[in-house]
Amino acid sequence: MTLRIAQLLIGLVLYGAGCAVMVRAGIGLDPWTVFAQGLSLQTGVGIGWITNIVGFLVLLLWIPLRQRPGVGTVANILLVGTSMQATLAVVPPVSGFVWELLVFVGGMVMVAIASGLYIGARFGPGPRDGLMTGLHARFGWPIWACRLSVEATVLIAGWLLGGTVGIGTVLFAAAIGPLVHLALPLFDRRSGRRVPHRDTDAEPVAA
Repeated sequence: MTLRIAQLLIGLVLYGAGCAVMVRAGIGLDPWTVFAQGLSLQTGVGIGWITNIVGFLVLLLWIPLRQRPGVGTVANILLVGTSMQATLAVVPPVSGFVWELLVFVGGMVMVAIASGLYIGARFGPGPRDGLMTGLHARFGWPIWACRLSVEATVLIAGWLLGGTVGIGTVLFAAAIGPLVHLALPLFDRRSGRRVPHRDTDAEPVAA
């Protein structure tokens, strides 16, 4: 249990740090971070704090969907945005396309490893993952349709609010699934032991 808790906490902190690194790259972000960045630009509140607030508001949507949060769900809301804000305070922006691309890919790999850690700890899904699986369970919509509709909505809203959409957004969409698929079997602690990964409906999204 102690190892699982440590894995969860490390994964969530690393997730926030990876998102912050991608922000500093400046070439595009995943849909939820585009949305958080847009809200941050409009309100003046730090993007990490906005991430925490959005996570809490998304959790409220679980109520009509009859979803139950786990310890990992609550920890996700508290830690990912906080880690993101702390990382942004010490990591400066980069310039030059090659460096921007390298930094973005590094942040994306961090997010993939972090996803394997916190999902593999098995303390419950993040609030955004639970929203999509909740829509699937409540209305019978395919997971891909739930994901596409939700992420397209927040991406467009974030872009209209001023969030960064670019080549990084496309790279993240194309690569994060395969990267997490590679990372998850390394950290999966089903029944207290690491086991080969089996495909599940719930794939991670950026906090």
